[in-house]
Amino acid sequence: MICGVDEAGRGPVIGPMVVAGVQVEDENAFEELNIRDSKKCTPRRRDRLVELIKEKATKYETIVIQAKDIDVLRKTMTLNEIEVNVFAAVMKKLRSNVYYVDSADVDEQRFSSFLEEKLGFKAKIVSSHKADDIYIIVGAASILAKTTRDKEVEKIAKKLEEKLGLPLGSGYPADPVTQRFLKTWVERFGSLPPETRESWKTVQRLLKEQKNMPLDRF
Repeated sequence: MICGVDEAGRGPVIGPMVVAGVQVEDENAFEELNIRDSKKCTPRRRDRLVELIKEKATKYETIVIQAKDIDVLRKTMTLNEIEVNVFAAVMKKLRSNVYYVDSADVDEQRFSSFLEEKLGFKAKIVSSHKADDIYIIVGAASILAKTTRDKEVEKIAKKLEEKLGLPLGSGYPADPVTQRFLKTWVERFGSLPPETRESWKTVQRLLKEQKNMPLDRF
């Protein structure tokens, strides 16, 4: 058995992070699906790809880590350590001989070593940056993680946008639309919107600015 593991949503300030794993017996199982071109696909085409991936996979697994849980975990560990723990949890559920994983660490070998420690059984772990572009099995896991997260974010955006009357944007800290959304929400309601990662520096800075703002601004 071989397995690919990847995440979606590591960097955004709003919404969950999702880690997905896909297991197959034959490494060529997804060869005909054009997975490497998935980033250029429409959401509808990507949804269809996910259906085909699930049909062809021996097993698959997703773990969704909500924003509030990320904040709690970050009090005692780094984001890389969180990823190691969740990647290992997915890998244990998809017990395989070989794992291909997208490295969250600048040191690919170190990421492999940390996973080996957590795994608790012997397996080959191939850790690479941009593994979703190199290995089709990781590309399949990447699509599963991304589509799962996209659906979660769609639900969050619909609820929050209805309340504020502004677009949420991509949810990434550098997105001006997301920055405007967060700033307006805090100014209007005096607190952060639900599903926001409070431990992110962008948010901490925004709260500090709001705290120091003159009362006549409200």
